[in-house]
Amino acid sequence: MKSVMHKSGTADPAQPVDGDQPLTLDVLRRLVGNDWARLPGDTLVVLSRDTEGNLYSPFSTYAIGRYSPVYELTGEVYPLESELAADAGLRALFPKVPADARAALVLYPLG
Repeated sequence: MKSVMHKSGTADPAQPVDGDQPLTLDVLRRLVGNDWARLPGDTLVVLSRDTEGNLYSPFSTYAIGRYSPVYELTGEVYPLESELAADAGLRALFPKVPADARAALVLYPLG
């Protein structure tokens, strides 16, 4: 999705377009390497809380895990199989991981 940047520096949230797909790491790498390559290195990365653009927070940290949708594009994140195998406490917290859980880079907002 793309945002429209106004002269004031504010962006309108992009409205979903037919055919929009969840962002993959391949697409993110292309965006960073090509489309965003000329942005200054100190450009802040910010996440929106929802699709309507209500509340924003600076990107803070990330994790590698597995994602499984629960309701359309809203879902849960689960540990990797290797993490579960190595940690009995983690297995107790996540006794059943859905079969459709797929690898995901999980980004967390600061606030």
